[in-house]
Amino acid sequence: MASAAGIPALIKAGIPTPRENGFHMLRHHSASVLLERDVSIKVVADFLGHADPGFTLRTYTHLMPSSEDRMRQVIEDAWATGRSALDVP
Repeated sequence: MASAAGIPALIKAGIPTPRENGFHMLRHHSASVLLERDVSIKVVADFLGHADPGFTLRTYTHLMPSSEDRMRQVIEDAWATGRSALDVP
């Protein structure tokens, strides 16, 4: 069920009131946007009030679909510099 504070607004707008349409969905959306924009998992966990960033990562990792693409790009960029592994700090 949506939070009690949000229910009247949802009803007035003709939106069903399960939990997915309330504060929980806004919280989930905020976390997704922050993670997609590369905000650190620690900062997002603190923002959400999670004591363990690992919990946040396990909960929201599926919302980071471009992570593999970013990872590949980082490796390609590193190799493109012509530096060896010994040169990387």
